Amino acid sequence: MKRTPIVLSLAALLVTFSGCGGDKENATPTPSTNPNAESVPSTTVNAFAKAKGKLVYTKTCLACHGEGGVGVEGLGKNWIVSEFIRSSTDQELLEFIKVGRPLNDPLSAGIAIMPAKGGDPTLTDEDLKNVIAYMRSLQN
Repeated sequence: MKRTPIVLSLAALLVTFSGCGGDKENATPTPSTNPNAESVPSTTVNAFAKAKGKLVYTKTCLACHGEGGVGVEGLGKNWIVSEFIRSSTDQELLEFIKVGRPLNDPLSAGIAIMPAKGGDPTLTDEDLKNVIAYMRSLQN
């Protein structure tokens, strides 16, 4: 039942993004493995990834990292000011999220572990990359 609002939200975002015009002449196309596929501007792809990442964040990360990534004292770090996030590559962040952080890690926020994949083993690398896109957007 919880998936219905998420699916509807994604469908609404897709409709919204498909209506966005933008300057196609200066848009950077996203490479496609299908030579007959139309190019999608990377700004649209990035916006969609951030939106999907925010949905995963809300479901999986919000309890510890707070609304908008501001952190929850003793549970999860503030993503907005995190030098760790700022200085890590997307691949490094992906690997970190996949394994999490034990409580005895000196960089731990305090009273709780960060479970692998935020405690949701069903998350794919693509899901996690979308969360990373959302994380990055919070620091901009």
